[in-house]
Formats: sequence, structure tokens, C-alpha cells
Amino acid sequence: MREIPRLELDAPFPPSAEALDYPSGLLAVGGGLSEKRLLAAYRRGIFPWYEAPQPVLWWTPDPRSVLFPDELHVSRSLRKTLRANKLLLAVDTHFERVMVECAKLRGDGLGTWIDEDMVAAYVGLYRRGFAHSVEILDVAGSLVGGLYGVCLGRAFFGESMFSEEPNASKVALVALVDIARRGGLQLIDCQVESSHLNSLGARNITRLDFEQRLEQNIDSETSGDPWHLPTTCGDLL
Repeated sequence: MREIPRLELDAPFPPSAEALDYPSGLLAVGGGLSEKRLLAAYRRGIFPWYEAPQPVLWWTPDPRSVLFPDELHVSRSLRKTLRANKLLLAVDTHFERVMVECAKLRGDGLGTWIDEDMVAAYVGLYRRGFAHSVEILDVAGSLVGGLYGVCLGRAFFGESMFSEEPNASKVALVALVDIARRGGLQLIDCQVESSHLNSLGARNITRLDFEQRLEQNIDSETSGDPWHLPTTCGDLL
């Protein structure tokens, strides 16, 4: 297997065409999780994924799973959940907790992928306004679902989601699409195909197509400040 480039702290990423076919999209290793490194990665459609204590692995898979806001599919059962209007919505009020809950679904505590370094790095992006969370709460105000990711220009890069109530993560994605439509976001990056996301309208496009769309939208501004939501999920219909 071809050797993967090791990144020094300030070294640029190699061209995406040099990413491995298997495992799909593995591009580089190392380089840390500084804000500068993360933002440079997302601008090129590259994201980190690794299991501690591995060094950081950087990925740009081909094909790429993407949800275009106008292609969201809301199933009959999901509409029923929204109409029940029993879930509350919030944005950017529990960012770190959303990350921690996502980590629990991936392993024991913060033992895999979303480790303490990853949480610290993305909380830093959140404090600078580059990362956002959509939160789903029950009527008592307890966090029961959500998602988080990075937004640059008119592109949102979804990182992870969790659900402790039926359909809570799907409601979070519907809420994200509501934000995307109001803000003029053109694509939601889902990274790698899954049946869960496909059921909501995500589909694969080529890496080249994805990179071209990023280039067209990464430096565009959103329409106003879209990072707010109605109080209850029924208002998303």
C-alpha cells in the first residue's frame, strides 16, 4: 500500500487526487487539530477521523454523501413526530454536551474518535463562530438529541448526531435544513453514505463535483444570521 504523507505542523495537505482508494479517501496523517489546520481542511472538503491513541487521520472520500436542502425527504412517521409538537428546539446552547453525547454513541465515554482533544478543538471553533450545534430537548428541557458540525460560507459540514428519543436526530436534521434554507446554504456534507441519511434525502456525488461545489460556495456569505429556530418542532412543518 502506498505510504500516506505525514504532515508537519504547518505543512499543506496533499492534492485530494492522492487519497487512497482503500480505505476510501485516506489522505494524510498527523498535523494536529489546530484551528488553522481544521479550517484549511474543511475549505478543501477534508475532515479528521481517527481512534485514540492513533495520530489524526485526514479523509476526503470518493464518492461523498451530501444532502442538498431542497432534497430533504420527510417521511410520514417523521411528519407525525413533528406534528406531535412534543420536542423543543435550540441552537448553540449545549454545543459541548452534544459532542459528548455523540461520543457516547461511538464508544465508552470519550474513548474513541470524539476524544478530549477533538472536543477541545471543536469547542474552540464554536467559540469563534465556525461550529454550530442543533439541539433537541424534551418538554422538561433535557437534551435528547442533536447534531454538530462546521459551517463555512454556504456549506455545512456535518460531523455527528445522536438520539435518545425516537426520531430526535432526524428532527435535528430537519431543523438544520430549516436553517440552511433561510441562510442560503447550498449543501450539507454528510461525509460517508449511510441508510439513515439516505432515508432523509442524502445522496452520493463524486469528490470532484463536491470540491467544485465547495469552491463556488465556501467564500459566500449566508443570508443574514440564520442560526436560530422556532421553539417547538411543529413549527418546522
